[in-house]
Amino acid sequence: MSSLELDDFSDLIERPDGGVRRDAEARRERQIVPPGSLGRLDELGEWLAAAQGAVPVRPVERPRVVLFAGDHGVAELGVSARPAGGAERLVRAVLEGGSPVAVLARRLEVPVRVVDMALDCPPEAFPEDVVRHRVRRGSGRIDIEDALTADEAGAAFRAGVAVADEEADSGTDLVVLGDVSVGGTTAAAVLVAALCGTDASVVTGRGGQPIDDLAWMRKCAAIRDALRRARPVLGDQLQLLAAVGGADLAAMTGFLLQCAVRKLPVILDGVVAAACALVAQRVAFRAPDWWLAGHDSGEPGQAKALDRMALEPLLDQGVKVGEGVGALLSLPLVRAAAALAAELPEKAEPEADRKADPETDPEAAPETDL
Repeated sequence: MSSLELDDFSDLIERPDGGVRRDAEARRERQIVPPGSLGRLDELGEWLAAAQGAVPVRPVERPRVVLFAGDHGVAELGVSARPAGGAERLVRAVLEGGSPVAVLARRLEVPVRVVDMALDCPPEAFPEDVVRHRVRRGSGRIDIEDALTADEAGAAFRAGVAVADEEADSGTDLVVLGDVSVGGTTAAAVLVAALCGTDASVVTGRGGQPIDDLAWMRKCAAIRDALRRARPVLGDQLQLLAAVGGADLAAMTGFLLQCAVRKLPVILDGVVAAACALVAQRVAFRAPDWWLAGHDSGEPGQAKALDRMALEPLLDQGVKVGEGVGALLSLPLVRAAAALAAELPEKAEPEADRKADPETDPEAAPETDL
């Protein structure tokens, strides 16, 4: 995929309908509960109406959790509390229903889709619908080598675009986006630091399963080394993803951009989703208008990326587990905002403001000469 094709996203992506948003704001002004008294729920309802192009806003009836999965070679350096190549076990827990996101999704009646992009296991370990977009087995060790070849990066990006199209075509009306990876937060931190022009220490967090101080130092060093490889390719976003991202991150970037093209709203989960969103913003500056930040994961890289995109997290519950859990927790909030925006009654029109109707008010009938 050429940079010219990436540039096409800027032309294809439109902002949510501003006229519809103004109509939604006007409707909110007429409702019985004073505007502003519902806090961010007002803003959420208006944002969703603009994204849908509908007033009153429609309920979110067909959401889906989409998780991109992959292993990262940098995990070999001991930058994660989980073993290198351990994402297979995490994916299996999701598919078998025993992970936090699976439990929550079951309770909220939201289907979960896992997309294997670069798990370090044989493809026959999982069903065809999970592995059919896989690009490679594991991503390269980004401190010393590229995560992907240029062809692999293009294939992963296109896979993300295809998944977005599949979701939009199937009737999904909102996506909760997350990742299942080992080493993914390290790659994400490199992308954020490179795009925001910060040092490694500013974006190095402790991951979903917190690491100790020695592991944090190893992670910081790996991010520093990868940053040296990232800075020369900052002008080409696909090349950047190939150098220091990974197949799952490249796919998530393509997915986010195509969701914006298809006008499909997305709730972002943690630092990996935020880093991919930041790359996507560099491709198409209007794209973030289609995304919500589900929660504050506590990762400094996520905070840096969201600040750069002017996205404010909906929740702050200290959830660090990843896998879309924090973003999924915010879904009931979005649904509540839609219900209130659509179903709160409007204030009765003051009697003095009503125009007299000759058919219902005899005294309003015009006088006639007999």
